[in-house]
Amino acid sequence: MNNNQTIYIVDDDPDVLDAMSMLLQSTGLTTKTHHSGQDFLDNNIPLLIGCVILDVRMPNMSGLQLQLDIKRKNPTLPVVFVTGHGDVPMAVQAMKNGAIEFLQKPFRDQEFIDCVHRALYINNLATNEREHLRSIQDRIDSLTKREHQIMRHIADGDMTKIIANKLNISPRTVEIHRARAMEKMRVKTVAQLVHIVMESEAQ
Repeated sequence: MNNNQTIYIVDDDPDVLDAMSMLLQSTGLTTKTHHSGQDFLDNNIPLLIGCVILDVRMPNMSGLQLQLDIKRKNPTLPVVFVTGHGDVPMAVQAMKNGAIEFLQKPFRDQEFIDCVHRALYINNLATNEREHLRSIQDRIDSLTKREHQIMRHIADGDMTKIIANKLNISPRTVEIHRARAMEKMRVKTVAQLVHIVMESEAQ
């Protein structure tokens, strides 16, 4: 588990909030409770890391409505539904919208804890991938226009002389810019450079 991860629990029943929060905290997890969907949305949703535990039926904004808002603002933040009001259509809709699990009360403590750990694991994978892609983009943004042009030609499979002819520069100039681009992209070989360009374009 990432130490920065937090489990956000959203339920309009304060007793349920306290019970779930205490259970998760007893296993060493960090929690934050919210009494309504709007209260939760006061967070900076795109920056949240962890997972969200939602009740289905809450005043003003239902759990299903909140789930869609979360999905739009932070698609890598997993949602787990825990409710005493669950039925098959609700569960199906929640899962179609990307929920990790739909647990109906009463549930076993260990079942709930395992479900939360699974959600955190999924979020950790997604967060690491997002940070990796952001790092790649930051490196690409650091390239000069010429370095970026040459990197693109290399990724397309062009050899040094072909790149030089296309850009109307000398092969030596191509080699200099290629070396600088590879240094900024933190790669040692052309194959690594091509791979990282492909990763950035697959976002």
